Amino acid sequence: MGCLLLSSLGNGLCFPFTAIYISELLGLGSGSAGGYFIAMAAASFAAALLGGPLADRTGPHRVGALGGTALGVGYALLAPADGTPLVLASGACVGVGFGLFYAAIVGVVDGAVPESRRRTAFTVRHIVNNVGIGLGSVIAGLALAGGGTPTGTLRWLYVANAVAALPLVAVVHALRPRRDKAAEADPESTAAAEAEPAPGYRALLRSGPMALLIAAQALFAIVGFTQIEATVPLLMHDRMEVTLVWVSAVVAANSFALVLLQPLGRRWFERLPETVSLAAGPVLWVLAFGCGLLAAVLGSAGGPVLRYGLLLAFAVVFAAGELSYSSAFYPLLLRWAGESSAGRAGALASLAWNLGTASGPPIGLFIVTRASAAGSWTALAIGAAVAFGVSAALHRSAARG
Repeated sequence: MGCLLLSSLGNGLCFPFTAIYISELLGLGSGSAGGYFIAMAAASFAAALLGGPLADRTGPHRVGALGGTALGVGYALLAPADGTPLVLASGACVGVGFGLFYAAIVGVVDGAVPESRRRTAFTVRHIVNNVGIGLGSVIAGLALAGGGTPTGTLRWLYVANAVAALPLVAVVHALRPRRDKAAEADPESTAAAEAEPAPGYRALLRSGPMALLIAAQALFAIVGFTQIEATVPLLMHDRMEVTLVWVSAVVAANSFALVLLQPLGRRWFERLPETVSLAAGPVLWVLAFGCGLLAAVLGSAGGPVLRYGLLLAFAVVFAAGELSYSSAFYPLLLRWAGESSAGRAGALASLAWNLGTASGPPIGLFIVTRASAAGSWTALAIGAAVAFGVSAALHRSAARG
């Protein structure tokens, strides 16, 4: 987890500034910046589809290490970039890295912990990843504020991002999947199990619960995670006249709440069946968006203490929903796919997540620019309610199976 924190911190150094760096600081324009993200998305899609079966055949540790290496190379390429070809090559390389790494991450994390600690491990991974990105963004902001030339500073930050990936690559490659450990203990039964063909993508999606789980992943990204990152800050600033300082405070409160709630939340959520814990996530998001709605409706009439208190409550309750999701989603994915298809299942989850993160911000921004503050918060709550409906259907489908 320490190496994951370092790698996430490296991502946070650069991620918020990539579009600005390419289009403005390098002077290549918005077309090159858009081309970078298009190349990254296309390469990630293809690499995830190929990486899933590859992880199942050769081991997630090898595919995860290859993906981490591609990420490091991709970020390193942006440091000396001075033209569109190198920018596009960087985007493609980063996309390959993301596709391979996230196709392998389910098996990698599962191989690092005992089965009894699986839910805790995936919860902690989610927290570490978010905290690392947040810390990296703060460090980058301080470096850019004190640096002489933003372009030169960012070039070094991309180098630092590439270097930060190396320890994680080494650790992931050293991890041995659970099936390798089982093969040492019982070679004959392991060989017989490996002789059976692993279910492919179509076979996985023909399972009702698995198909609903993948659909839920896309919905959680669309109505939840992308909204707190892209839509809610704009909603608070433009529709509620919340200052940038308070917008930053609300976002920071969400990150801190993830850490502070983790010990209590982990014990509470892990007592629940995984399908119930998964469905609890969007329920908590409905409550969180409800806090935002109350802050908008009360406006200045309720006083600043009540208004900002409700916005901070939104951040904390939303964090509880994130913890509920992270403690259940990947353990369910791994249990229903089986270890022999963990790579393919991870690839499907990655593709669903990419679909959600690509479509969520435009949907949210469309709502905010056309609705009032109260209407926007209501629309966000309705979206979370739809995600709950899919989660509830998943729970019923799993109970029947």
